[in-house]
Amino acid sequence: MDGEHATASGRTGPQRSHREVADELRHRIRTGRLRPGERMPTQARLADEFGVERGAVRRALRILQSEHLLTNMSKGSPAIVAPDPARALTGPAAPPLPTTVALAPRIAAAFAASHVEIDALCLTSISLTLAIGEPLRQIHAGRLKPAKVDVRVLLPSRDIDLAFPTPVDATAAAPLQRRWLAQRNAQGQVLRHNLLALRSTHGIDVRVTFRALPFTPPVKLYLLNGAEALYAYYTLRRRKEEIDHEPLELYDAEGTQSVLFAFGQGAGARDTTFVEQSHLWFNALWETISSELTLTS
Repeated sequence: MDGEHATASGRTGPQRSHREVADELRHRIRTGRLRPGERMPTQARLADEFGVERGAVRRALRILQSEHLLTNMSKGSPAIVAPDPARALTGPAAPPLPTTVALAPRIAAAFAASHVEIDALCLTSISLTLAIGEPLRQIHAGRLKPAKVDVRVLLPSRDIDLAFPTPVDATAAAPLQRRWLAQRNAQGQVLRHNLLALRSTHGIDVRVTFRALPFTPPVKLYLLNGAEALYAYYTLRRRKEEIDHEPLELYDAEGTQSVLFAFGQGAGARDTTFVEQSHLWFNALWETISSELTLTS
């Protein structure tokens, strides 16, 4: 939130957003300042500390609850830090979560490494671009400082007929293809710009590379630091949408809501093999049938 705002306690100053409050509380949990099983401060106390309204605190706490970092949230008493926050999103008992919930904290955790390596196969990179915002905020706040970042992204080629999104009436494919291409290029450009900016702002060695696939991927895959594979299916649905001011029936997938399954290196023979085979599969696509991708219309 920009500008000067009076807070509930009467102080003035640049007011933090609920995401910044969530970032700080998440950092305290992961560094042990807020210990597993410990009761959180009251919302009133947190609002006073951060200089925000209680509504911002509640929204921040809900984010941490969605990440399984907090438990026992109720109106009557403060929440409690999860018994094992480090495994909250990736432990064997943790349920799979939508990409928008599960990806950001895993990307942020990956950025704690000195050399960050992220490989992604997806339809438009929207989820990845959104998730990268989390570690970027922490880097700018001085809580993360990787020395090197390598990101490789595989996206569908502009030269293919997409399997989806696709209109129910095949004769109306051109406008939908143009919109997808614009989204693919825009998201990729934002992702690349935000990451490369770290070179000048923080002296981080950054490399971002895109390549084009000759097919529409039926799944999305994220590989983090060679140690974790996150995998989700694109599940198609028939729906109506307005394209170029005209109603259109189409088949499409909500990628940000795709349920993400996590597999960790060393979490067992099956998980380890899945991570290793996912890397082999990604590298094979990258080195064989993919081609140079230019993020232009």
